[in-house]
Amino acid sequence: MTNIDALRVNLHRSALAGMVRRPKDLRRALAYHAEDEGSEAAPLANEEDFRSVLRAAASTDPLVELWRKQLTQWDYAESADWAGKAPRTDERRDEIGALLGLSAETAALLTALIPVPRASSAVVISDAFTPWYTPQSVRGRSWYWPAYRRVLQDKGWSPEAVAGLDQATDRVVERLADPAAPTAYQSKGLVVGHVQSGKTANFTGVVAKAMDAGYRLVIVLGGTLNLLRAQTQRRLDMELVGRENILRGAGADESDYADDPAWARGDFLAHGGMPSALGGFDIIRMTTRDRDYRSLLQGIVALEAEKQEPALPLNDPRNLHRSHARLMVVKKNKSVLGKLVKDLRKIKTPLSEIPVLIIDDESDEASVNTANPRRADANRTAINDKISELLRMLPRAQYVGYTATPFANVFIDPSDSEDIFPKDFIVALPRPAGYMGVQDFHDLDSPVAPEDRTVANSNELAHVRDIRLIDDEDCTDLREALDMFVLTAAVKLYRMDHDDLDDHFYRHHTMLVHESVRTKDHHELRELIDRLWAESRYYSAVGHERLRKLFDADIAPVSRVRAGSWSTPEHYDDLAPYVGVAVMRVSGDGEPTIVVNGDTEKGYGEADFDRRSLWKIIIGGQKLARGFTVEGLTVTYYRRRANNASTLMQMGRWFGFREGYRDLVRLYVGRGEKAGTKEVDLYEAFEAICRDEESFRTQLAQYSTWVDGRPQVTPAGVPPLVAQHLPWLRPTSKNKMYNTRVVELASAGKWEEPTAYPTESVDLAHNTGLWLPVLESLDSATTSFSYHYDAEEQERSFDARTGRLEPERFLELADSMRWTTDQQFAPLLRYLHKISAPSAGMLDDWLVLAPQHATGKRAALIGDASRTYSWFARDRRRGAAFGAVSEPRHRAAALRIAGALPAGGNRTTEALVRARRGVVALYPVVESRHREAVERTGRVAAEKVVLAFSFVAPAAARSSDGKVVWFTTVDSGKG
Repeated sequence: MTNIDALRVNLHRSALAGMVRRPKDLRRALAYHAEDEGSEAAPLANEEDFRSVLRAAASTDPLVELWRKQLTQWDYAESADWAGKAPRTDERRDEIGALLGLSAETAALLTALIPVPRASSAVVISDAFTPWYTPQSVRGRSWYWPAYRRVLQDKGWSPEAVAGLDQATDRVVERLADPAAPTAYQSKGLVVGHVQSGKTANFTGVVAKAMDAGYRLVIVLGGTLNLLRAQTQRRLDMELVGRENILRGAGADESDYADDPAWARGDFLAHGGMPSALGGFDIIRMTTRDRDYRSLLQGIVALEAEKQEPALPLNDPRNLHRSHARLMVVKKNKSVLGKLVKDLRKIKTPLSEIPVLIIDDESDEASVNTANPRRADANRTAINDKISELLRMLPRAQYVGYTATPFANVFIDPSDSEDIFPKDFIVALPRPAGYMGVQDFHDLDSPVAPEDRTVANSNELAHVRDIRLIDDEDCTDLREALDMFVLTAAVKLYRMDHDDLDDHFYRHHTMLVHESVRTKDHHELRELIDRLWAESRYYSAVGHERLRKLFDADIAPVSRVRAGSWSTPEHYDDLAPYVGVAVMRVSGDGEPTIVVNGDTEKGYGEADFDRRSLWKIIIGGQKLARGFTVEGLTVTYYRRRANNASTLMQMGRWFGFREGYRDLVRLYVGRGEKAGTKEVDLYEAFEAICRDEESFRTQLAQYSTWVDGRPQVTPAGVPPLVAQHLPWLRPTSKNKMYNTRVVELASAGKWEEPTAYPTESVDLAHNTGLWLPVLESLDSATTSFSYHYDAEEQERSFDARTGRLEPERFLELADSMRWTTDQQFAPLLRYLHKISAPSAGMLDDWLVLAPQHATGKRAALIGDASRTYSWFARDRRRGAAFGAVSEPRHRAAALRIAGALPAGGNRTTEALVRARRGVVALYPVVESRHREAVERTGRVAAEKVVLAFSFVAPAAARSSDGKVVWFTTVDSGKG
């Protein structure tokens, strides 16, 4: 950059520095500051010079970058007194240009170089709140947020990303209570991010702004493991607390980070002195990287000692903004939280005066009460009880949970005032730029036909590799995954040479193997991988030939179309010199693997990404399944099953930011527990989770807009938005769903069998009266049905009387039925209403089957019927509900007719198959107390028979979005 260029940048920097609050006339500002720069600056202090530079400028020129930062702040600004147009719109940019006094040509040049940001903003579901967090309310007090913003900029965050975080954190902080308000209020909220997507950055920003606004005790609940707590502590210390607050007058070598390379490199934030001496306030750490919260001899340092006005409460602004803030990162452990509660009780300052912020990282783990509320002796689970106790003790405490899997949190009873239901707000963070999430491994709703997909247009073909042979003794897929790990390591080394990257750019290169939570399995797997590694012969001609084939078949074609500007060798021979170096980096110390679990056995290494560079194969289970970031993760070998979406999604450690190696990421995933089957397709499960999540986020966005000054939906109304796309994969674990009930159950092509029939005579007679005309309308002759599953299986055969029902008639019957509990049938009834609508185009008619016993026994006249019908002996097994009512041999033909099974070889059955036909099977049930009389007389009164039915909806009667279950939360306060 020439002297003139540097002078011009300094001139514009000075001009823009006076426009932090709002855009002002640029020519006047340039002319004013040019007087201080000397005569050389005069020719640069006009719009014509600026315009001429923009015509030839690149988007990365220093002057453009300077304007990018400022324009982005104005583009994102909300509730600004100067702005009349919506943020991040062309109209807002035109408004900015007009306030700057720019000509149309100059404004157009700026927009061409710095396009209007179109990034999505955070979606907020919120109850009404009183605005208090405004630019005016925090003027002159900001210290830690500006410092954190500088940290992010120095880390290479784009202006758009920093502005987006600024906006998203505002949405959270403005919904907390005003820390200086005379009356205490306790808000509770939930922030929903994506797995490995930067939630820590968001809550660090929230903590910074909350402290600046006056919150003086911040408690971060940093997961359930020391591993995660320490990782969170380091991140906050490095990017928020800063060197001076860490040292507090001690020497640099006395820091708990003295052995951390980042400390020596100067990567920790430096304020330039103690913040309190520079016009800010200090942060006192109550925990360190290696030390969780410990009981103090005299409790937390007395806050009243820092009151400038002893007669006033701490939350009075005259005290609040002159006192230090205290920060602790605490593991979710009963003993640790118990010590904190005990110490808080020692504080002399009334707890009602202390503005407290509780950040709960991974808030759906351990924090949620999993005790069954229906049990008379139900007590809160340990962690939930301690969090509730903290909230009871601290009237000014604000609780904000953070998670990527929010379903357990929104299923909490909204009326339990001591629990952590997010009653005030739910903020859904947008998917950040550069993030590689579950969508990037699937081809959801791709317009490209499967046969036309390539590695260029298919995420699955580019990044996902099947674990095909689960019981393969030769470990074919695991060997290939190890080879892929070596190849991708070599490509990274190649890029370091050819893209002029420093060694720190690819500081970590890892492979994750996740098969089990059992430590014994981890040890056995380590021995296996170490053996496979030793046998791989990466330095030999045989090893190189194997790598060459994998490079040519996999790495080369994918990187050719997905590497972007990153260098990739054209031929394996160009990569071969880097293979040996890559292998040495991984196993030069003789240990290619690291086991990360709860086993304390020595020699198993430690996944410490802070103190050293790691190029390793990491084997683990639960310790690596939530919150903990596996740095440099490139190859994943994943086979572990989970039975709920939250647990499975949190195991997705392969999600995250992959700058410089996105094209190299590979996921080896199990496609069935048995070779060649689809019993448990983990890839399909992740796709279902993705659809569950997208459904939830889409509907949050849909209902986030307020109407007539009021929210459409408050957090208490959110649970009905939770859907489930895969029948066996619940949204969260069973013990976190005690407060849920099913709103709708979509059951296309499934045998559904209600069992909660009434016990009162009047209700039984009512139901019999509904169905008897249908029975009487059936053919008098029976039809024989059968179905062959395969050549070796016994034929499923039965005789039945048949008939048909129009959709409206069946719906009328279903609507009129009486039950011991309506809720059991209500979710199915809602689905029946949906598919029965003529506009849905899903259902033409119902085939009615009344199975008849082949022997003619157990037949009777029912009520005033004109002919006999077979009846079935069943008894109630679960209170008032029956167990199974139908017989298994009846189901196959019905499923086939509804399109849920392939052709089964029976002409009669096949002739009745229709794409939009459902099947209803009728079962007159006689309970044991009435059987003797029925068998003796051949009659059964209408009030002594249970007219049960089962149904199969057409297999094609699926919603376009694939949802199969809808949930809501039971609010105990509403009865």
